[in-house]
Amino acid sequence: MRKDSYDVVIVGGGPVGLTLALALVRSVAGIRVALLDRRAFAVPHDQRASAIAAGARRAFEALGLWPALAPHATPILRMKITDSGRGDISRPLFLRFEGEVAPGEPFAHMLPNTATIEALLGALADKVDFVAPVEITGTAVTAGGAQVTLKDGRVLTAPLVVAADGGNSALRAMAGITTVGHDYRQSGIVTTIGHELEHEGTAYEHFRPAGPFASLPLAGRRSSLVWTETPEAAARYRQLPLDDVAKEIEAVMGSSLGSVRVEEPLQVFPLRLQLARSFIAPRLALVGDAAHVVHPIAGQGLNLGLKDVAALAEVVIDAMRLGLDHGATDSLERYQRWRRFDTARMGLLTDTLNRLFSNDVAPVRALRDFGLGVVDRLPLLKDAMIARAAGTGNGGPRLLKGHPI
Repeated sequence: MRKDSYDVVIVGGGPVGLTLALALVRSVAGIRVALLDRRAFAVPHDQRASAIAAGARRAFEALGLWPALAPHATPILRMKITDSGRGDISRPLFLRFEGEVAPGEPFAHMLPNTATIEALLGALADKVDFVAPVEITGTAVTAGGAQVTLKDGRVLTAPLVVAADGGNSALRAMAGITTVGHDYRQSGIVTTIGHELEHEGTAYEHFRPAGPFASLPLAGRRSSLVWTETPEAAARYRQLPLDDVAKEIEAVMGSSLGSVRVEEPLQVFPLRLQLARSFIAPRLALVGDAAHVVHPIAGQGLNLGLKDVAALAEVVIDAMRLGLDHGATDSLERYQRWRRFDTARMGLLTDTLNRLFSNDVAPVRALRDFGLGVVDRLPLLKDAMIARAAGTGNGGPRLLKGHPI
């Protein structure tokens, strides 16, 4: 039986796991990191994009990655929020955010997932051991660390194992960590659209009875679409010709971007709230979707994962520099204290927003529209909301401020 020893073993090759690996190797000379995934490490072929908040962008800057990402990034300069019911012709604007957290610094950028993964894989070349495709058959905690056993017979050992393996995390299940949450009985439809008019860096969020409908600016006259529907409606739209889907999108958007074409097949995902009851177990830390899955209504899914990365990397690196056991329970408890409250608060916020806006009850609509109008007239409150969404508040990890660890 072959045994390979590392300082940290990360399971999951998405942007969260890759960014954690980069934060570790850029901060600690000679650190030994293994990255595992059930699929080969490669740049994805789809056109999906993600909103990267200002705090996450600052982290990428501190890690030296932003120069490779910047040419592909589209700033979100403003957000316009509308509300409409079934059969409404107009899309009245209730709330508008100007998207800067500091002069000249947008609160978010849109980044194609292909560009993010490609830049991360390039930055990690020859700096970590990529172990893929592999299947994990078991884990164990020993006196000196943790063991990860692979189907091919290899055993990887490390003081710390990190589960970045998604919402259906196998490592979380193996550790006996349960989750709380519920199914929204909604599906998220994701695609990329081209459109007649310039978006001018504007993100649109249309609140509709079935759920939010967001278009987020990409390079050129293109936008990323995140569209919430019932599972039945999502399945129906997926079967339609793309020209018919484009007409439906134009109607929902009120022609705010002119005529629309759908540039790729619709991808459909079930939506749920899922929070791990614990973010840690002996020698194990959960990050990203393995720890939390929230509704996409606020665009915070990936950003929450990158906040996890910033916090866990700082905890691990501080412990290593002090000569402490970076996989010990007291080190991991610090990470958990840092992240659980913020994550629970975001889960509650997105859950409440979805319940408030995904209905067509007249009194509820009147109340929420009044609330949006009040917020729109309170610039200090809007600035605070932008800072919170951007992840640039005080007291956070150093990476989110743009400082190296």
